[in-house]
Amino acid sequence: MPTLTVEPLHDDFGARITGADLKAGLPEDLVEEIRVAIDEYSFVYFPDQPLDDEQQLAFTRALGEPEPNHVKLGQEGIIEYFGTIGNVQPDGSKIGNDHKKTKFQTGNNMWHSDSSFREVPSFVSIMRAYEVPDEGGCTEFVSQRAAYNRLSKDEKAKVDPLVAIHDYVFSRSKVSEDAVTPSHAASLPPIEQKLVRKNPRTGKKNYYVGSHAKQIDGWSLEESRPLLDDLLERATKSEYVYSHAWQPGDFVIWDNRCLLHRGSGYDADKYRRRMRQTRVQGTGPTLEE
Repeated sequence: MPTLTVEPLHDDFGARITGADLKAGLPEDLVEEIRVAIDEYSFVYFPDQPLDDEQQLAFTRALGEPEPNHVKLGQEGIIEYFGTIGNVQPDGSKIGNDHKKTKFQTGNNMWHSDSSFREVPSFVSIMRAYEVPDEGGCTEFVSQRAAYNRLSKDEKAKVDPLVAIHDYVFSRSKVSEDAVTPSHAASLPPIEQKLVRKNPRTGKKNYYVGSHAKQIDGWSLEESRPLLDDLLERATKSEYVYSHAWQPGDFVIWDNRCLLHRGSGYDADKYRRRMRQTRVQGTGPTLEE
């Protein structure tokens, strides 16, 4: 069993972990130590881990059931566990800022939690960096657990019982009206999620908002937006943000149950960016937690 060295990254969350070669195999005690780190730090970063797709998928399966890519599934009916983030295509070519695929990915520049629009949302996302731009291309993260802890007692009592409606079409329509195909939209109807979630291991609470959270169940859109926008604004103040500057070989896991993240943008005409992402499904609908 390797001895892991853990270096905190931010006052609210995050850790840089060294001392493990993730390519060398995943004994159960190492997997459990990583799970504990996810519950404790929410964001765990392993530098210099050149895993290939097969090894990354094996790592993903060690943490749970891989989540099918919703774009491939919704648009083409294909189960594919990887998503490519960036502008490098399968044949190695690069697309620029004006390409439809690049514009679609700008939706990732809004604060969000991956797959909060699915009945069973993601447990974690796992990202391996291959090519990164010389400028830009950072990913920013904030903790909704720390943000919940900053609420007053009365504010917590107000939000604890609420349910939010998360809607992928709602969020992606901010990118463009035709950003989502009809088949993709039909595969992702609006879904109810608890507004406040609790970590099953630690019992720590967080609220659960982001760009996909459209409104509060039972409230009108006009009544809902002030609360949801306020919670998001409180969580994402600059002093609470950790910005990850990617390097090739970075292997990062983040907890979608309690973190929000967003891309910071880069010049796709000038630079190449290629990241490979997998996700692990949650254990069930949040309403059953």
